[in-house]
Amino acid sequence: MSARPSEDGLIARWFAPLATDPGSFRLGDDCASLSPPPGHDLVLKTDAVAAGIHFFPEDPWDAVARKALRVNLSDLAAKGARPLGYLLSLALPADWRPDQMDALSAGLAADQALYGVALWGGDTIRSPAGLVLSVTAIGAVPQGRMVRRGGARPGDRIYVSGTIGDAALGLMLRREPGLAAAWGLAEHERDHLLARYLLPEPRLPLAPAILAHAAGSMDLSDGLAIDLGRMARVSGVSAEVRLAQVPLSPAARTALRADPALAATLISGGDDYEILAAVGEAFAPDFEAAARRAGVPVAMIGTIRPDPGTPVFLQPDGTRLALPNAGFEHF
Repeated sequence: MSARPSEDGLIARWFAPLATDPGSFRLGDDCASLSPPPGHDLVLKTDAVAAGIHFFPEDPWDAVARKALRVNLSDLAAKGARPLGYLLSLALPADWRPDQMDALSAGLAADQALYGVALWGGDTIRSPAGLVLSVTAIGAVPQGRMVRRGGARPGDRIYVSGTIGDAALGLMLRREPGLAAAWGLAEHERDHLLARYLLPEPRLPLAPAILAHAAGSMDLSDGLAIDLGRMARVSGVSAEVRLAQVPLSPAARTALRADPALAATLISGGDDYEILAAVGEAFAPDFEAAARRAGVPVAMIGTIRPDPGTPVFLQPDGTRLALPNAGFEHF
């Protein structure tokens, strides 16, 4: 096993190569410098991921690093923002190894190339427990046009991107591998659900459509039920969702056929990192067309209602779905 470098050596070896933007000064200063694009506002987002909470301690460090970056880019996409770069604070456990850092740096490099961002700076400290990464992502939107979660209006159509509930099922499979057989999953279906939990896909190609057509938008990190409730509450409205219209992957449909009680899990489980958007009826056709051009599937799942209250999720027979837990909360 190769020797572990000092903190300065760690930064020089694994992070300075990621700092390709001139404003980062190749991590040779205490701060970075950023000039916003002319006529744009900056959009700022910070999320942390921690071993035992957001990922399993045995997960590969390249995937963990990519997840940490992607969950922040997902928020930028929901605001209609174009990502510019990010800061990284890293807390390393006492037993970290250079090969793990090789993987972490390689994972970030791969996603920097994929999403067109660069590292601007950050911090490294010792963790008393497991690995923790905190990313601050910075994006840009035309001045005054960031799409907020509080813009939903009565009559708006509710859209989600991608498919819902896959990551929640993937987490269940990590905890209980035998569920794959109980649900009758084919190997590729099991692998799909596991991958959706481990590595989210930020919907950055959808950001221009959000910016042009959405009245309100946010990403789905804690579950459709709780996040739609947050959008409704801050917008002073409520919502009605028809479960038959909620998009599910073939793997999730297989699991649901085997265990219909999973319907509540699909709606309340976190880690989807899809986009939830409220779009005015007149703008809906253009939004759908823009999403198709971007190559991002979207589905209309319900309607914003005028009276403030908890969103309602209607089953195919018209009855309300009972949700024992609305979604994931840290506290």
